[in-house]
Amino acid sequence: MADMTTINLVTLIDAPADICFDLARDVEAHIASTAGSRERAVAGVTSGLLGAGDQVRWQAEHLGLRWKLTSRITEFDRPRRFVDEQVRGPFRSWWHAHQFQPSDEGTLMIDLVRYQLPLGPVGKLIGKLYLDAYLANLLEQRAQMLKAIAEEPKAPR
Repeated sequence: MADMTTINLVTLIDAPADICFDLARDVEAHIASTAGSRERAVAGVTSGLLGAGDQVRWQAEHLGLRWKLTSRITEFDRPRRFVDEQVRGPFRSWWHAHQFQPSDEGTLMIDLVRYQLPLGPVGKLIGKLYLDAYLANLLEQRAQMLKAIAEEPKAPR
């Protein structure tokens, strides 16, 4: 679709793919990685590891507003890939593939996000002016936090 925005982020993590996969679907790790926006799970699966078909309702503060987004795990192939998609929330659509590829240096964690804002051309303009960079930065912060946790000497191997 012409008004769909794509973010593609690749993070090299010096840890096995199964460790990275489980961290990426861990509700507590997600909350820790988004502390700046006071994100929390308020319904559905609110702790532990998300699995196939699981749904969670997130609440966070972004841009001075409280946001709620319900997502569901729609694809699940441990330890290679899982996908979460918005069921209800502020986006016209939100699709996030989390992929994990072994490499000689550890694991490539690939975040591929495709989203669409409501409001047609106005939404696209808001995205271009501010939201696209804001969301890319949030994903980068989350990836760096997960990397730090996975690479800790005490992390399970």
